[in-house]
Amino acid sequence: MNHIAQNINELRLHIPSHIKIIAVSKTKTVPEICEAMKAGQLCFGENRVQELTAKHEQVPEAQWHLIGHLQTNKVKYIAPFVRMIQSVDSFRVLEEIDRQAGRCNRVIDCLLQIHIAREETKFGFDGDEAIELLNNVEFQSLKHVRICGLMGVATLTDDMEAVRKEFRGLSRFFQRIRQDYFPADPSFCELSMGMSDDYRIAVEEGATMVRIGSLIFGARLYRNS
Repeated sequence: MNHIAQNINELRLHIPSHIKIIAVSKTKTVPEICEAMKAGQLCFGENRVQELTAKHEQVPEAQWHLIGHLQTNKVKYIAPFVRMIQSVDSFRVLEEIDRQAGRCNRVIDCLLQIHIAREETKFGFDGDEAIELLNNVEFQSLKHVRICGLMGVATLTDDMEAVRKEFRGLSRFFQRIRQDYFPADPSFCELSMGMSDDYRIAVEEGATMVRIGSLIFGARLYRNS
């Protein structure tokens, strides 16, 4: 599996050192994850809570990010250990994260997922909903979550100019939210956007985190459930 280390080293030639690479390890094995860690990769992203918790049990030293849709009844399973939840897409989910984090006596870093894609199937707040959340007195009373930035998933398309427009719009919205709501909060600094096919554009448009799967681990393998 030396190709994993080679792939990570190759990526680092193209991604500035201040940008975090989140290795998307869904459907990948623990030995593959360990191979990536030997190459210095610490942050891993998973879409499903069940897969995330199983891998955390075997590789607890990794920094685990949830990047997929999160249901409220699943929050309790990851609250004790998750490094960041990038896919907060409703106040209800955020409330439950706050509640479960309080039970664990910790503060959980979160990103608000903003819907930027043309596909209706993608999750996330629209701009007005995100602003409404930030103005909500109940949101402001939460003590066990820390909003560290925004996350977005671009439209699945070969039209890279359309993708660039989506990333640029998200980057501008991020700057607006930081200026209006977090001007003195250095922890609000993360903009997670870009994956294997479009990470270069995301970097050019201001991403601080990119979520890379196939360029690190190779083509994704799906198992029969």
